[in-house]
Amino acid sequence: MNASLSRLPLAAVLAACACAPLTLTRDDSATVLAQQAIAGPKPSDAGPYTVRTLYYGSGTDRRRPEFRDSVTIRTAAVDASPFVSLDPPVARSRNRYWGFEPKAFPVNGRVWYPDGPGPFPLVLIVHGNHDMRDFSDPGYDYLGELLASRGFILVSVDMNFLNGAIRNENDARGWMLLKHIEAWTRFDEAEDNPLRGKADLGNIALMGHSRGGEAVGHAAAFNRLSHYPDDAKVKFDFGYGIKSLVAIAPVDGQYRPASQLVPVENVNYLVFHGSHDGDVSTFHGLRQYQRVRFTDGQPWFKSAVYVYRANHGQWNTVWGNLDNGPRSPRHLELRGLIGAEEQREFARLYITAFLEATLKGERRWLPMFRDHRAIGAWLPPTMYFTRFEDHTFRAVADFEEDVDVTTGAAGGVTLSGDSLATWKETVVPFRWRTDNQFNNAVWLGWNNRIAGDDTTRLGDPASFTIALPDTLSAAWSLGRESSLVFLLAPTLDVPGPRQVPRDSAAADSAAKPPAARAPRRTPRAKEEPRHGTHIDLTVEMVDAAGNTARLPLSRYGAVRRPLDTRVYRRRGRDTRQFGQTYEIVLQSYVLPMADFTAADSLFDPSRVRAIRFVFDRTVAGTVIVDEIGFSRLDAGFLADR
Repeated sequence: MNASLSRLPLAAVLAACACAPLTLTRDDSATVLAQQAIAGPKPSDAGPYTVRTLYYGSGTDRRRPEFRDSVTIRTAAVDASPFVSLDPPVARSRNRYWGFEPKAFPVNGRVWYPDGPGPFPLVLIVHGNHDMRDFSDPGYDYLGELLASRGFILVSVDMNFLNGAIRNENDARGWMLLKHIEAWTRFDEAEDNPLRGKADLGNIALMGHSRGGEAVGHAAAFNRLSHYPDDAKVKFDFGYGIKSLVAIAPVDGQYRPASQLVPVENVNYLVFHGSHDGDVSTFHGLRQYQRVRFTDGQPWFKSAVYVYRANHGQWNTVWGNLDNGPRSPRHLELRGLIGAEEQREFARLYITAFLEATLKGERRWLPMFRDHRAIGAWLPPTMYFTRFEDHTFRAVADFEEDVDVTTGAAGGVTLSGDSLATWKETVVPFRWRTDNQFNNAVWLGWNNRIAGDDTTRLGDPASFTIALPDTLSAAWSLGRESSLVFLLAPTLDVPGPRQVPRDSAAADSAAKPPAARAPRRTPRAKEEPRHGTHIDLTVEMVDAAGNTARLPLSRYGAVRRPLDTRVYRRRGRDTRQFGQTYEIVLQSYVLPMADFTAADSLFDPSRVRAIRFVFDRTVAGTVIVDEIGFSRLDAGFLADR
């Protein structure tokens, strides 16, 4: 024991000894973020508008002087009692503190708006659960100032009275968001209202953090419904122009209407999450992302970003880095977090670009949602995983349709493997051992080394092939403007060397003269240590004439094994609590057909017959693959890499 520890109380010494050293995956951002495909200025730069602020609310709030003494516009209370159920002792305590009951919830908002005639897109943001006495709504001022300067109205919605010891209240949060929009529909009625004519109510976005991130999905669902799913006596009459949703480190499934996870359709959707989130410690927003569907042919898209070393609270200036409350420094691993301003700079970049792309039609920002490397020079230096899907995507294999591992999602598509050590379809897990992503994918493992005394002997690379029917290319209008799209994530699993039966090996050797043996594919696979960060593989496309075009996957994004993520300071606690010290996040890869034709001029992208993953660039490993298909992306998505 060193001298400094010997002077500490015994409990402190034991606690110090139980702390594990800081463990992080080596940062590759200096290489991965070295690109910049989009020209400046960047979306986090202040815009041309002077920013004005005001408050609207009850004018009688006991605890919030800004919503009592400083309101410019008075709003009527709303009856939220169908959505909020409180035990009598809890109800009495909360009602004494706030001075109102769920039958009279206030509609309070702090507004940042541009000094101009408008109309401007309307954006509402709602916080999540927190100490109800430590008010959360001021914590998005950094977004309010920026967005208003760039021609948006931002409202930070007060729902602190829904915080604290309440459960299953996220339907109330979603409903309250819609009641705020309802209040905005009345702001044009009075000629002296300073917000009269300012808001474009056909162009609305909802944003939410934590429980608020789940609530925006409920609001979007309720916006389309005529009745409350849990009590049809409660009628809805909303139908507002909600075009986009942003979920910041959301929970999922806290409220389940009719015991189902809430479906969301025909909106643009952005979700992001930090790896070192000490509150919502798994990327629950991926489940909502999976459920977002595009069914009306309109140009929607969805994007997900996983931010290494970001936490839960630093997205809000009030919450800070204490995700686990005042005791956080004792329990949470705070030493490796990115800085609070760096984390909020990411939010400024992605939220502003998303809102400008989806509410203002600023197409130049689109490539950053497909591949974060498009803005590498602007991003805070850490590691990111990006997922993307647009309304044109059609899957040939999504591993959800049946239990037959040889069939795809589209009619006539067949799947086959060659020399694979692992080939199975199963659900993608979260880091929590008791939870999963509600999404199936295929596991593909390989080891090209031949078992035996000669440890350098390699067999032909393993591969996985998706064969397409003759009619699919024409039916889907595949061509140079199309892109091959899929999700992929390596795991830490490395199968053992390939076993070749002696009799089979001898027979094959005797049957094949040297000249007839298949040549080894190039490039030669590189050995990787078991826990090496990166792997690589080759993606092949084969046309009807047998012409084969090949591209390295790493050209289209880093192909990383899971990043080491330890949320807790105490040695071994992450493994005990979660089951594993990393999150599996599948990354989107978009490979334009034009790149395949550039690789082989004979390849015809209008007559594709097969897609093949060839495991020739890393000797051994395992990858998870999902959502293999095609999109027809416009030029806005295909910025130079």
